[in-house]
Amino acid sequence: MNEEYIEIELEEEPIELCKLLKVLNLVEGGGQAKNLITEGYVGVNHEICTIKRKKLYSGDVLEFDGEFFKLSLSEGAVPAEKSAAQTQAESKQAAPQPTNQPAKAKRKRTKKPKVDDKTGRRPISFG
Repeated sequence: MNEEYIEIELEEEPIELCKLLKVLNLVEGGGQAKNLITEGYVGVNHEICTIKRKKLYSGDVLEFDGEFFKLSLSEGAVPAEKSAAQTQAESKQAAPQPTNQPAKAKRKRTKKPKVDDKTGRRPISFG
């Protein structure tokens, strides 16, 4: 095989296949990415891949629309093996001390927005 690769540097690994297609702007959205993957239009490591959330690592090769993309890890990025070990070590250090009292969940109360007198509806808030 005599393909030319476009090199893609990952900031962290692994990355899911459908997310990688979105990040590279090869598809318009996640739904389109998932459809193309399940229909067999995407290749990983020179084989057709139909797993939407397949985890890709540095060294993997993505094939899409006649182009080949080789994944590599950018400088300063933490490889997947180290990051998993670090998170496991951190979780052991930060583990809460067991107590005899049951855990209590606190729920933050917020004020309900006022109802508009004309429409009888509450305003929409995205914040």
